[in-house]
Amino acid sequence: MDQVDSKADDECAEHAPPHMRVVHLNVGGQRFCTSVGTLTKYPESKLAEWFCGPPKLPKDAQGHYFLDRHGEHFGAVLEFLRSERLPVHDIPQVHKESLHYNLTALAKRLEESPVLFGEMVGRQQFLARVPHYKENIEVLIRIARAEAVACRRSTMVVCVLRTEEDLACYDNAIGSLRANKDSVVTFGPWNTGPTAADLLDCVQKDIRSQGYTVHVQPYVMEKNFLARSYDFFHTLTFTWW
Repeated sequence: MDQVDSKADDECAEHAPPHMRVVHLNVGGQRFCTSVGTLTKYPESKLAEWFCGPPKLPKDAQGHYFLDRHGEHFGAVLEFLRSERLPVHDIPQVHKESLHYNLTALAKRLEESPVLFGEMVGRQQFLARVPHYKENIEVLIRIARAEAVACRRSTMVVCVLRTEEDLACYDNAIGSLRANKDSVVTFGPWNTGPTAADLLDCVQKDIRSQGYTVHVQPYVMEKNFLARSYDFFHTLTFTWW
């Protein structure tokens, strides 16, 4: 039935204005039906490039133009093209699709939403000021994996030093941890508004986004440890099963 309908649409297309031609799409196995006018609404987009003039995409066995892309969020992209309505769910994923299709109008609108504004303008700009943040995340994961052999959990000690003064004051404390053979990863200083708790929230979020189960708690100090440094050290626990 789909194949017959597609052939009929192709025949009707000869008599319809170009922007009104019906287009059947197969996006990663999900089917959509729209018009050339909708797909070419934004001339700078890849969709406009593909459907201005003779379509530049292959067809599947049913005659649908095939996009080798996950189709779960294409409906939200198509709805924006039709009505400029923005999605209320899965905003980061739809934003990713808008970038793929070079739909800058949709991408910019989504970047103004609270979800992405907080992430891109707030959190990411803060993390850009934390020295070696991404590298430290990779180190945490690598060491935690190495220490997970035959264990349900593995732990890391995280030191969070917000200012240069913190770093100078507690350098001896960090040395004591290393002397006890604790693996320590130090974040900071960053000398801006967000707190150590904000930084730890970011660490947990970015590790969890990679599929790990992780939580933070205060580090349990030994009796001979510097009492003043308690707030600067935390235990990051990975749970593996």
